[in-house]
This record gives sequence, C-alpha cells and structure tokens, in this order.
Amino acid sequence: MKPLFFAISLLFTWQVFASDQTSEQSQQQTEQKTEKKDVARLEFIEDKATESESSAVIKSQTEVTKPEVTKPEAVNKDTEKKEAATATVAEADDSKVIGSVNPAPAAQPKTAAEKQEAVAEATKAVNQAKEALTAKQQEKARQSRESMAVIEQVIAAYNARNIDAFIKMYDENVEFYTFPNELMFTGKEKLIARYGIMFKKLKCIKSSPIKRIVHGNIVIDHELSETCSEDPKVVDKRAEFVTSYQVENGKITKVLFFR
Repeated sequence: MKPLFFAISLLFTWQVFASDQTSEQSQQQTEQKTEKKDVARLEFIEDKATESESSAVIKSQTEVTKPEVTKPEAVNKDTEKKEAATATVAEADDSKVIGSVNPAPAAQPKTAAEKQEAVAEATKAVNQAKEALTAKQQEKARQSRESMAVIEQVIAAYNARNIDAFIKMYDENVEFYTFPNELMFTGKEKLIARYGIMFKKLKCIKSSPIKRIVHGNIVIDHELSETCSEDPKVVDKRAEFVTSYQVENGKITKVLFFR
C-alpha cells in the first residue's frame, strides 16, 4: 500500500514540475517573440528616420545648388526699366533747380581803388533804378493830369447842357456800361440821342464831384447830381452816382455807372 502511495505522489510531483517547465518555456518564447517584434519595429522606425534625414539633406543640397531660372521676358523688362531710368537721369536738366548749384562768393575788393570803383558802380545802379521809377511815375502823373482835364471838360459841358462840347470829349465807339458789365449802348449817335433830349427837357443840370480818384487813364467820380425840371432856380431832384471813366488819347472810351 505504501509503495503505491509513494508512486502516485512521485507522479503528481513530476506532472507539476513538467507543467511549470512548459509554462516557463512558453513564457520565454512569448517574450522572445515580443522582443523580436519590438526590435523589428525599432529597426523599421530607425530606417524611416534615416531615409527622411537623407531625403531632407538631398533636398537642401538640391535647393542650394539649383540655379535660379529667370524668364527672358522678366530680364528684358528689368533691362528696359533700368535703361529708361538711366535715360531719364541723363536727360534731366538740374541747372534751374534751386539749390543745385552753389553760388560763387562775390569777389571782395582788395585795394582802396577797387573799393571806390565798387561803390561807384553800386551808386550808379541805384540812380538808374530811381530814374526808371521816376520816369514811370512821371508818365503815370502825366496820364492822370490829362485824364482829369478831359473829365473836367465833360462835366463843364454837362452842366452847361452843351451837347456839342459834351460829345466832343467822347470816342466814336465809346461804350457805356452799368455795373458789373451790362452794356447800355455803344457809339456817339446813341449818346447824342440820350443826352440831347435830356439837355433840352431839363431846365438845369449840375454835377458836383464829392470825391475823385485818378490813377493814370482811369478817373472815378463820386458825384452829386441835381436837376431842375420846371424852374431853373428850383432843384427838384438830387441823386448820388459813382462813375468810372477810361480815357485814351484825350477821349473817353468807356464809361461804367455804379448805381
């Protein structure tokens, strides 16, 4: 009985030991497979990384060594622009540009004789300028005197109601305007028709300048006009007018009424 029990115990122990060995072997095989897979996976990743780095290096070398290709049209346009800019700069005339040329300093007299000569030349230039200005002023003054004389004669003829003396002071093509530029009539015929009837109709006419401005051939009168319609000694109408006269060659060529 005991030998049988010992044999059964020995068999059971051997089975347990065999199962443990089998488990250890299967576990080792599993670990080896896992390691192989991991190693293969790592090798695959390293190969990919190496390939990527190689591609990047080749691409960068290609970009560095690859020459730039410029289209012929772009080159032609750039050349034309540069030539046009060069021609514009060449054609530009800066001789009249302010500040482009530094003025040369005036030569200073060195000796007493040179100083006296410079002073004499400056005095001569000043005298010539004064003479020119004086001549212009004298001409303007002469025109003013002649123009004022013409207007004085016109007013005297107007107050005397003398149509012949009145129209004598006007140009054949005299123009009458009302401010600012409305044409009333032109010529002596209409002047005679207008003022001839007024001189015959009225018993008295008197124009008295309140203020007068004379500038060359222009005379501006601010005047007071008085008229008598019935009795020569009784003024029944008074009015103020501003009249501008333009005188050429001793004749009135243009009249402008400000009413």
